[in-house]
Amino acid sequence: MKIVYIATGAANMYCGSCMHDNALAAALKAAGQDVALFPLYTPMRLDEESVGEKRTFVGGIQAYLLQKYPRPFPGRSLLLKLAGWQPLLNLMTHLDIGSAVDPAANAEMTISMLKGEQGYQSDLIDELVSWVKEHYRPDVVHITNTLLIGLVRPFKQALNVPVTCGLHGEDIFLEGLPKPYQEQALAIIRERAAEVDCFLAISKYYGEMYTRWVGLDPKKVKVVYPGIALNDYRDLTPDPSPHPPTIGYLARFVPEKGLHLLVDAFIDLHRSGDFPNLRLVAGGYFSRAYQPYVDGIRQTIRKHGLENQVKLLGTLERPEKLNLLRQIDVFSVPAPYREPKGISILEALAAGVPVVQPNHGAYPEWVQETGGGLLHRPNDRADLAEKLALLLRDTALRQQLGKQGRQATFEKFSAERMAASAINVFQSLQ
Repeated sequence: MKIVYIATGAANMYCGSCMHDNALAAALKAAGQDVALFPLYTPMRLDEESVGEKRTFVGGIQAYLLQKYPRPFPGRSLLLKLAGWQPLLNLMTHLDIGSAVDPAANAEMTISMLKGEQGYQSDLIDELVSWVKEHYRPDVVHITNTLLIGLVRPFKQALNVPVTCGLHGEDIFLEGLPKPYQEQALAIIRERAAEVDCFLAISKYYGEMYTRWVGLDPKKVKVVYPGIALNDYRDLTPDPSPHPPTIGYLARFVPEKGLHLLVDAFIDLHRSGDFPNLRLVAGGYFSRAYQPYVDGIRQTIRKHGLENQVKLLGTLERPEKLNLLRQIDVFSVPAPYREPKGISILEALAAGVPVVQPNHGAYPEWVQETGGGLLHRPNDRADLAEKLALLLRDTALRQQLGKQGRQATFEKFSAERMAASAINVFQSLQ
């Protein structure tokens, strides 16, 4: 089967959606499918080998300029041509462009992209669709999420093939839009959803929530659980050298991921006197846009004299991430946001590290499916600290949950399992 997979790049940011898209495309290829993964806006930054096409379509700078300058003026064509220069787009993977994912700053362009062939970026969309039609002729087109639903109609009209669409986290961006734009965006998505042949939800929670919120046809929604490439995890073993009990965190340094709550819970554990040598190690991307948030956390750490016990490492490359997972005893990303996927949770479980997660979003699914952790009350630092303390005190329980979580992740959340589920959906539409 020939599959064209349309994703979005996130410039210099490691993001769960990019990781998921690349892992799924790679697993589809490994399963014998003919897959072309096209990143839009910017190239993807990944900690695994990219299987995406080298060329980036619908360049982010071009899309922005077309939104800002929709009417022709002298030199506009040259400016757009320069903005689409591939080396310039590749450079974006080295630049901090946190504002590019700010919903309020990009509300008008979001609406325009949702309108597809009726929006200001229609020429860029036509270029992508025409190139795919001329060079690829797929059996199915898969679009990463509903923020790109404006591409569905042009693809269906040009290719007359099924078009599917992922559901895995666009709600947080849509909720960040100013109200009039949010209402308009949801109305466009609701209207254009009729043209989508099937939606692939990343979790039962998200499929049900997003279907109710937007007003999708539930009969069109299938759940395809996420999967991770497990080769690096098969021989991954805990660091045998003696080390103090350590809590790990791996996610973006943003309020919705809850690093501040984890630091607060750590402070409570430290104050208890039961864990005098306790450590917290946090890895993850953060943008200058969130510098005040991170500075506030650092100030809290200094205020309590914990600079030597709490380490904020920032962005980690893959070997560094795997090394972090080897050195921790418990893992937690206590996100206030109702997370639809939580890829790093699966990575910790694959490494045999038990997790403590909020009892909302997809986390209860992952804990129930794997038996690899405990749930705490969302936004409750005291309950988070209590659940962490339970695992830190009980070595046998910690090892049991870690073993269960690792085994179940290999069985249920592998990239191969994810690809097989997606193939079943695609084949059902032929």
